Amino acid sequence: MIRDTSAQDRVMKVEPQRGRRWLKFGIAGAVAIAVLAVVVPVAARLFSADSTASTSRLRIAEVRRGTLTRDVSVQGRVVAAVSPTLYAASAGTVALAVQAGDKVKKGDVLAEIASPELSNKLQQEQATRASLEIDVQRASLDHRKQQLAAKKLLDQAMIDRQTAQREVERTEKAFKAGAMSEIELLRTKDALAKADIDVANAEADMKLDIEALAFELKSKRLALDRQRLLATDLERQVDELKLRSPVDGQVGQLIAQQRAAVALNAPILTVVDLTALEIEVQVPEVFAHDLAIGMPAEIQDSSGKYAGEISAVSPEVIDGQVTGRIRFGDNKPAGLRQNQRLTTRILMDEHPDTLIVERGPFVDAGGGRVAYLVRGDVAERTAIEVGATSLNAVEILSGVKEGDRIVISGTDQFNGAQRVALN
Repeated sequence: MIRDTSAQDRVMKVEPQRGRRWLKFGIAGAVAIAVLAVVVPVAARLFSADSTASTSRLRIAEVRRGTLTRDVSVQGRVVAAVSPTLYAASAGTVALAVQAGDKVKKGDVLAEIASPELSNKLQQEQATRASLEIDVQRASLDHRKQQLAAKKLLDQAMIDRQTAQREVERTEKAFKAGAMSEIELLRTKDALAKADIDVANAEADMKLDIEALAFELKSKRLALDRQRLLATDLERQVDELKLRSPVDGQVGQLIAQQRAAVALNAPILTVVDLTALEIEVQVPEVFAHDLAIGMPAEIQDSSGKYAGEISAVSPEVIDGQVTGRIRFGDNKPAGLRQNQRLTTRILMDEHPDTLIVERGPFVDAGGGRVAYLVRGDVAERTAIEVGATSLNAVEILSGVKEGDRIVISGTDQFNGAQRVALN
C-alpha cells in the first residue's frame, strides 16, 4: 500500500494587500472621470440645443470666394436654320422628281407643275410680241421712205430757187444793157421770192414729217416693249412651274402627292440645309427677361462641348416657356440630324470675386433668407441674403464670411430650430 502526501499538506491563509485595493479604486475613478469628461459636454450641448440631427443625413459645404457664372441648362433639339418650303406658282398638276431624304444641289429641279392655261397664254403673248416686232420694222421702213420723200421735195424746191436766182441775175444784166424791161426784172424777182418761200415750207414740212414719223415709231416700239414685258413675265411664270432647290441640302418632307392637283400657292415640299443647323430650346418663363440675342451658350454632345450663342428669342410665352434659337460657333459636331436632342447651357452673366457656396435645397427651404451655420457640432440658424444663382452655386451677399460652413441640404427636419446639435 502506497502512502499519499495528505499528511504533509497544510492550508495557507493569504492576507489581502491594501495597496492593490486602492489601485483598483484609482482606476475606476479615472474611468469615471474620463466618461464624465466626454458625456458632460455632449449632454450640455444636447440640453442647450433645440433639436438634434445626424450629420450622415446632411450635406455641409464651405463658403468660398470665386466667380459665379449664372446659367440655365435646358434640353434642345437640332433644327435647320434654313428650311425653305416650295410653293406652287400656279394651279395645275404636280409631278415630283425627288423622294423624301434625297440629297439635292442648289438649282436642281425637284418638281414641276403642269399648267396648260398658263402655257397657252404664254404662246399667245409670244405671238403678239412677234407681230408687234414686225409692225415696228414696217414702221421703221415707212419712216425712212417718208423721210426720203420729204427730202426730195426740199431738194426740188432748192433747185427751183437756184434757177430763179439765176434768172434774176440774167434779167438784171439784160435790164442794165437795155435789152429787158423793168417789168420782166420785177417778174423774175417775184419768182425768186416765191422759190424762197417754197424752200422754207419744204424744210418745215420735212421737220414735221420727221417728228410725226418718229412719234409714231416710238409709240409702236413702246407697245412692243410692253408686250415683251408681258411675254417675259409669262416666261418667268412658266419657268417657275419648275420648282428648283434654293439651297444645297436634303429633301425634307413631300407635302403634295405625286400627280395631285394643287391650287395656287399650295405647299409642295420642303428642303433642309444641313450645313446651317441651330438648336431650338424651351427656356422656363422665369428666365425670359434675362435672355438676350448674342448671349454665349455651351452645347453638350457625346463628342464634347461646343460654343454657341443665342440667335433669336421668341417675343411670346407659350405654356410657361420661351422659345429660343442657338447658333453654333466656328465648330459644330459632325453627323447631326434634325430633331436630335442635345443638352444646352446658356451663360447669362458672371459675378466675379463674390462669396459663393454649393447650391442645395436650403435655398428653397429658407426662401433664400435663412441658412444653418455649422460651428463645431452645432448648427445655428443664421439670417443670410442670397444673390444670383446658377446650376451648381449660389451667391451669398451677407450673413456669412469666407471659410464658414453651412448646411446646404434640406432643413425641414430642423423644424425652424435656432440651434441644432449634430451627432
